[in-house]
Amino acid sequence: MAKDHRMIVAGAGSIGCHAGACLALAGRDVSLLARPRVTAAIKAGGLRVSDVDGFDRLLAAGAIAVTIDPSVLSHADVVLVAVKSGDTAAMAELVARHAPESAVVVSLQNGIDNAAKLRAALGRHRVVAGMVPFNVVQSAEGEMPLHVRRASAGTVLIEAGDESLRKLLDVAGFAVATHADMPAVQWGKLLMNLNNALVALSGLPLAAQLADGRWRRILAGQIDEALAAMKANGIAAAKVTTVPPALLPTVLRLPDWLFLRLAKRMLAIDPMARSSMWEDLERRRTTEIDALQGVILELARKSGTPAALTERIVALVRDAETRGKGSPRLKPEQVAGS
Repeated sequence: MAKDHRMIVAGAGSIGCHAGACLALAGRDVSLLARPRVTAAIKAGGLRVSDVDGFDRLLAAGAIAVTIDPSVLSHADVVLVAVKSGDTAAMAELVARHAPESAVVVSLQNGIDNAAKLRAALGRHRVVAGMVPFNVVQSAEGEMPLHVRRASAGTVLIEAGDESLRKLLDVAGFAVATHADMPAVQWGKLLMNLNNALVALSGLPLAAQLADGRWRRILAGQIDEALAAMKANGIAAAKVTTVPPALLPTVLRLPDWLFLRLAKRMLAIDPMARSSMWEDLERRRTTEIDALQGVILELARKSGTPAALTERIVALVRDAETRGKGSPRLKPEQVAGS
């Protein structure tokens, strides 16, 4: 796949803007299909991209194409889908309507079944599953230039089978590798993403929240429920951090002093980084709770395994969505319940 192949980032929010900016800075032909707010901000002030490793570059206004018009997909050789799980069906419809059938579609989304949904909707397009392991934080509304900060480390994984696609996407600031078992990778990532809701409910930065054993014990309890439901349904998860999935609850329950010593890589995070679910609550948007904890609840109901804590956290997030007042800033005991 040639480096001059045209790429469209479909749904350029935090992850999509980060990917698109890194690709553009590496000389790739890339355009962003984004919301009106993001489009206006980039056209007015440009796009700054930085990360925890010291990478910090600015694309001036006009240096990267950005639009709200889905007809831009008609020129795509590669479509990078970066929308939230709840928007997958709508984006699939736009891709089906506008993108040529020869375009390769890559899912860079949270959750388990977005690639399958895209395949079902797109028919003849080749769909490649992907996994983004890091957090990206977007600047406050109105800040110029629009700034996206990769807040933690990690290599993006896509399913094996197309080395030319990997080389096309693998650029400075956005490292890409392949993996032979993407479903297991996605389940492994889902276990870690169960923390998104706790950050959203607490309002705490991710590093501060993970440093507090009370919050880690709640995360460990969710992972216990998830692992039991997955085992009962014959599902295995791949290791996506330095800790194997089965050991995560044990490590998370360690005393603070020992956890902080042993989990240095896990805590190598921008001190102000929060989760995308926190950002969704703050911006009064629907969260991805159904694609994360909701998937575990569905498995638990199928197998009859207990998932009371997960069910409680889903209810708290949905209540926060309904209230529309941002993060409820709950204490750990309010989330854990009695």
